[in-house]
Amino acid sequence: MADETPEPTDQPDQGTSIEPLGDDEVRDALPEDLDAAGYVGPYLFPNNNRRRIPAVLYWAIALGCVVLWFTTRDGDPVLVNAGFLWAAAGLAVVGTYSFVSGWNLDVDERDALVVATTQVGFPVGHASAQMGWRGLLSRPTWRILLYSAEDPPAKRGLVLIDGVDGEVVEWFVEDNPEDWSDLA
Repeated sequence: MADETPEPTDQPDQGTSIEPLGDDEVRDALPEDLDAAGYVGPYLFPNNNRRRIPAVLYWAIALGCVVLWFTTRDGDPVLVNAGFLWAAAGLAVVGTYSFVSGWNLDVDERDALVVATTQVGFPVGHASAQMGWRGLLSRPTWRILLYSAEDPPAKRGLVLIDGVDGEVVEWFVEDNPEDWSDLA
């Protein structure tokens, strides 16, 4: 029996359609956990002290490596050798860093907005808060972008507020350089 492969043709398959879908036919949606439209109530920003949980796990694994090395060091070091001590040391260092950088976030975005409003010295209209981290130990810092209450805003400011103690780290205010005259 001969191999019967169809000859390629330049004609598209008559059974398929290559027409694009209309906007009313597209059915794309956000997953429920990302859909903010149905969310009711204040949003609670996750606390940085959750970093201490993996720190304890790193330390527990490091301790397990040391105990395993100590109990089998007199035997044949094929599977358990000095590498377990090196791994334990690395895990202990990473655990220590994770524990130290697990700052307790005592200032939420509303408190940071109040501090920022008093710092800039003008009535605030629109504002935005973003969590960032600064320094080697990842100290939590709120970045507050503020616009004055006029329409359109005459001033804008950026205030960095420490998330642990609520102190102003840096701040900057300027006349709003954006031209919004064509939006009126």
